[in-house]
This record gives sequence, C-alpha cells and structure tokens, in this order.
Amino acid sequence: MRTWGFLVVAIATSAVMLGCGNKGFSERTKASATVTAFRYPVVTSPTTLDPHKVEDGDTIDVLQQTFEGLVAWGEDSRVKPMLADWKVEDGGRSYLFTLKPGIKFQNGRAVTADDVKWSYERATNPKLASPVAATYLSDIVGLQAKLEGKAKEVEGITVVSPNQIRITTDQPRPYFLGKLTYLVGAVMAKESAPADSEITKAEQMVGTGPFRTTRYEPDLLVVQEAFADYHGGKPAVAQIQRPVIKDAATRLNKYKAGQLDLVMLERQDIAGLQKDPEYASQLKFFDRPSIWYVGLAPNAYPPFRDPRVRRAFAMAIDKKTLVDEILGGVNHVANGILPPGVEGARPSAKFIPYDPEGAQKLLAEAGFPGGKGLPPLEFNFRERRDVQLVADAVAGQLKANLGVSTNLRMMEWGAYLEKRNRGQLQLFHMRWAADYLDPENFLSLMLSTKGPENKMGYSNPEFDRLCREADTMPNGEARMAKYAQAEDLVLQDAPWVPIYFQRDAELIRPNVKGLRESLFGHLPHLTVQVSP
Repeated sequence: MRTWGFLVVAIATSAVMLGCGNKGFSERTKASATVTAFRYPVVTSPTTLDPHKVEDGDTIDVLQQTFEGLVAWGEDSRVKPMLADWKVEDGGRSYLFTLKPGIKFQNGRAVTADDVKWSYERATNPKLASPVAATYLSDIVGLQAKLEGKAKEVEGITVVSPNQIRITTDQPRPYFLGKLTYLVGAVMAKESAPADSEITKAEQMVGTGPFRTTRYEPDLLVVQEAFADYHGGKPAVAQIQRPVIKDAATRLNKYKAGQLDLVMLERQDIAGLQKDPEYASQLKFFDRPSIWYVGLAPNAYPPFRDPRVRRAFAMAIDKKTLVDEILGGVNHVANGILPPGVEGARPSAKFIPYDPEGAQKLLAEAGFPGGKGLPPLEFNFRERRDVQLVADAVAGQLKANLGVSTNLRMMEWGAYLEKRNRGQLQLFHMRWAADYLDPENFLSLMLSTKGPENKMGYSNPEFDRLCREADTMPNGEARMAKYAQAEDLVLQDAPWVPIYFQRDAELIRPNVKGLRESLFGHLPHLTVQVSP
C-alpha cells in the first residue's frame, strides 16, 4: 500500500512526539548544526526499517534513500535502470539483468548477482513473513512455492554470471518491471541484514542508495548521511534529518521557526497560507495517482455480501460535499477507481451517483428498512485529521440518509494495518496509491478474488475473468477496453465507494533546490541542495 513518499494533505492529530519546548528535534541536532542538512518530518513513526517488509508510503520515503532495486522510477514516471540494465527475452517472460559496473554497498563492498539473488530469497523467506512479497513478486516462477516453504529457492531467479541475473515470469506481464520498483526488490548486503528476521537497527540497513541510515531513535528521529561512493555520484547535501512529528500544528510551527525545510500540510492550513505574503510562494501542490475510498468488506460484515446493501451505502454518500466542503476543494472528486496518470483512467467511468431516496429503497429491499436489523457496524480509519473529518462526515451521511449508525474508531497506523491484513475491517476509509501506472495495480491487485491486496473478501467471477484476460494481453486499446469493462462492473458492485483523488500540499523553502519529482512523489534526494 505504498507508494513511495506519498504525503497526503490529510495529516495526523495524534500526540506530539517532538513538541515545542521539550528536548526534541531542535536540541538533538545542535551538535550537527554545521552540517548541511535537509530537514523534513516523518508524519508517522516508521513502521519498519526493513525494505522487504515495508507497506506504507511514509516509511518508504525514508527507506528509499538507503535501499535500491534493479529498477526505479524516473522523473518521467517511467521505469528506468537503477542497479542494472535489462533485456526482455522469451516473448516477454524472461528478463536478463546486467549489473552496472562500479556499484558498491554502503560498507564499500562491490555488488554481485549473488547479492541480488540472496536479497530476493530473503524477501521470500517464509520466516521473514513479508506482507508484500506475494503482492509484488508473485509473477515470478516458483515464488509461491518458496513463500509456502515448499521450495528452498525461487525457481525463476537464477544467477547467470557474477554480474548477470535472470528473472522468469509465469506469463508475459506488461507491468512486471513496474512491480520491481517496489522496495521488496531492494538489494542489501547479506553480511549486515538478518536472513530470516526483520531489520531493527540502523547498522543493519546497508544498501546501495545515496544515503546511509546512521541513526534511528524510535518515535523521534532518523538521520541519514551522504554515501560518498554512491554509483550515481556523491549526494549534494551531507545529511537528511527526519524528525517524527505527528502533530500538524507543530510541524508548521517548526517550519515557520526555520527548523524544517519542507513540511506537509493539512487542509485547514492551506487557505491562510495562500493569503500570507511570506509563505504563498512557498506553497506547492502535487497531484498523485492515489485514491481515497470507503471500503465495505463482505468477509468482516455479512450484510455487505449483498450488493444491494453496498450500493445503498454508495448512493447515500455525497462525495462532492465531502471534497468541496469538508476538505475545502483541495482534492479532486473520484468517480472512478483509476486515478489520473494511470493508464486507462477515464473521467466517464460508470459510477453510482448520490441518491438518498434510491438508497433508502434499496436498503429496504435488502431487508433493512431505515437500517433496522443491521448488526453493529464499526467504521475504522487511521489517525490523521483529514481522514477523521471524512469518516465523521460519511458516518453522518449514512445516519441521515439510511438511518445506519456506525461506531467510529480511529486507530494508530501500525495497528490499523495489522487489522486490515487480518481482514477484520468492516467499514473503513483508506487510500491506495499507485505502485506502477497500470490498471492491474488497482483492479486486479486490490479487488479480484485472489488479488494479493484484497483483504476484504470481495469476489465477482465476471470481474475476475475480465481482469485475468486483461492482465496478460499485449498493451494497447483492447487491453484498456477490457479493464474499462472491469472498472465499470466493480463500480456498480460497490465494494469500494471512491471519494477523492489525492492532491498533496507542501511548504518548501526557497533555499531548497534540486528536488526531483515523479507522479509517485519526491524521488531519492541525490540532487537536493540546501543553501544558507
């Protein structure tokens, strides 16, 4: 659920880890005041230090400075070679990767094809229990057998020579290289990382990226130092300082006090900053290929097994009011599942319109007139202010339009993810951000019956068929038309109620130069410069 450094306009209101006046970030970094540093906060505590286990965008933004894979995203949002060039063979089923010369780990050792294979074998080690290996690597021959402990190695990953490795997929997959950009494909030094348990210390984080992670204080601070022998050249800035600051007001105050160089904003701060002559020019907006939606999980809440109940809920939610009034018009209303920027995205998808009267009739037809007879319903969401605002408003609309009461429950991000992965969320407000700009990353991955990220138990055989056929078709109009059919079908079936497509707002100081962008967010900070 990644998706790089996506920093949503909605940010947390939870307890301040580095509050004003305490011995927090400012005091802790006095010793490094003479070091040229790029300072910007992490808005939630990192969920892991392990690239093979990470599944959230905030943490990925930290880890992508230290770890890299064979391929990565470029500023054009296309896959580019990172550690290796590639050649596609066998009709699109085989990828021969050749490592670029001169690549070193951050401990000084040269990278070999054996390191690549070891890293993939580690990521798929059942003892490590990566929550994302199946999601992003399942197309590789023999991957599932390895994850299930039925094979010692992944059959489809073979070392050809000291600088070449071959990866073979079960079928041609037009999106496969996009999957390999995810950090579960990160290459790491085997002498530093445990083979079958999670990385928990900064000294275990030895990758090939532009910055070494040298300091990690849980819930407080991450410090990363420039890697002078980086294969892409020495980074322009000496250090990255990432204080953990969960409270949005504290983040903004520290930015205004000159203690941060970039800060992510909440919706309620934007209007005032746009009118402020000092900060208006520092306010930047970024459209992201991400969707925020309300999920209705059939496996955790039996009434949602009836599509009439799901459709009634969808018809009772006024997304335009949510976006324009509750969120201040910063984001874009989502009437489909595929965000702009994703191939196949359409402004004319067949969505369910807002219709309170129709919703009431449909819910009554399903046997729950006025919401009577429905079991208690829990509505979960993560601890971010704008997420809470939307959840509160949706709960109010469901009560007003359907007579349905919900038990709202805000959760800490890590605990929320655990509950999601166990399939225990009933009604929830959540985001999915693109890992690669292909419809498969949203439709097949998230909503098909056997989709690795379908944790809610939704199943529709016709939707599965359409996705299955489109997934292996050559890229082109016919493939996109097949996905369009699938998207229209699932919108009408309503396991998701799309709410909005994400637009990030950030303050960035004028003395920060060299930030590199892609649709996925800020790229690793190799070229960032911070002048006095």
